Amino acid sequence: MSAVTVGLAGMTHLGLVSAMGMATKFDVVCYDGDSDLVGRLQAGQLPVSEPDLDDLVRSNAARHRFTSRLEDLARCDVIYVAPDIPTDDEGRSDSRGLLALIEQVTTVLGPNASLIVLSQVDPGFTRRLSSPPLARRFYQVETLIFGRAVERAMKPERYIVGCADPSVPLPQAYRTVLEAFSPNILPMRYESAELAKISINFCLVASVTVANTLAEVCENIGADWSEIAPALKLDRRIGPYAYLSPGLGISGGNLERDLQTVLKIGGAHGTDTGVVQAWLHNSRHRKDWTWRTLKGALGSQKDPRIAVLGLAYKENTHSTKNSPSLQLLAQLRNFAVAVHDPVVPAAVAPFARPAGSAMDCVQDADVVVLATPWPEYRQLDLARLGAAMRGRIMIDPYRLLDGAQAARLGFTYHTLGHPPLKPA
Repeated sequence: MSAVTVGLAGMTHLGLVSAMGMATKFDVVCYDGDSDLVGRLQAGQLPVSEPDLDDLVRSNAARHRFTSRLEDLARCDVIYVAPDIPTDDEGRSDSRGLLALIEQVTTVLGPNASLIVLSQVDPGFTRRLSSPPLARRFYQVETLIFGRAVERAMKPERYIVGCADPSVPLPQAYRTVLEAFSPNILPMRYESAELAKISINFCLVASVTVANTLAEVCENIGADWSEIAPALKLDRRIGPYAYLSPGLGISGGNLERDLQTVLKIGGAHGTDTGVVQAWLHNSRHRKDWTWRTLKGALGSQKDPRIAVLGLAYKENTHSTKNSPSLQLLAQLRNFAVAVHDPVVPAAVAPFARPAGSAMDCVQDADVVVLATPWPEYRQLDLARLGAAMRGRIMIDPYRLLDGAQAARLGFTYHTLGHPPLKPA
């Protein structure tokens, strides 16, 4: 264990996961001004759901300390300020809470300690701060992914660090923290680092939109996107890790935030951002795929019972930000609906019947919608589903289940990137 002491301010998703990752190698002070939240954290009640996070908190308990006392950060050599940045439904950010927290932390920052902004910000944010001095002020690009946050915190591909002068070596304590997890450190000016994060997400949005657009073409011409994507991944110009799985638009808040940031910059400077508008239009169109598919599948059927499996915007997370499932449920208020999610409380859809399990949710349903690709839904037995349901319509955007087998069992099976499979 290193003698360097690390501080993390802001115990929401980003700060908490980052703190627990660092606690595998350093003493970490975990600060949040919300004493009730700190009390829950001390009792082991985590406010976020991430695979392996509970185990990480327990196994490194000797090296981290949760506190609501700001002065406890004074002994830290490096302090990360890392609250989650709230965004509205359009992706517009509100950084006022981050600014207030930075102002608090700088009052206890030691004379030789460094402050690192880890929360995502607009280009220009870090340089505009009034303190601490530029030589002890940095911006670090966060690359956590909902559902894979612990993995990304423990095994980062590289660190992108915004500096006042990237030619000047990083402070030794800060470099020690970074090198404990990765030798790949890319220093650059503040604005470059801030825009680098947005640039990464733009590339992801482009891949997602390509997959969504062409998957819809497949659905209408008899092609199968799952056959095409492997061919693209073997092209070195695209690569094996490209985002080539079709989905239900852009969700989660992070990608939307970056699109809105560039729209704002483009509007202020007369930059053409038409491609961004097109991405957003495509996202809105794809989010309605499930509703359009459901209406077409039901036809004139009266009073259908609908089971919706999954409320989170993706698997392995509690987040419902811009969730396609919730968008679908907003259109189902006049239907008989049952809902289930392994993590998200059913109260987010108060008009629906809460179900304690997936099988309870589908009981007597005419339609089952697998709205979130939770691993446990991949294990569902199609024969049991068929026996429990009243009807035989399955909408499975992410291909969690075997469509061919579903058709053999009498289901009409709908998925992204493939024409409907009719009962054999």
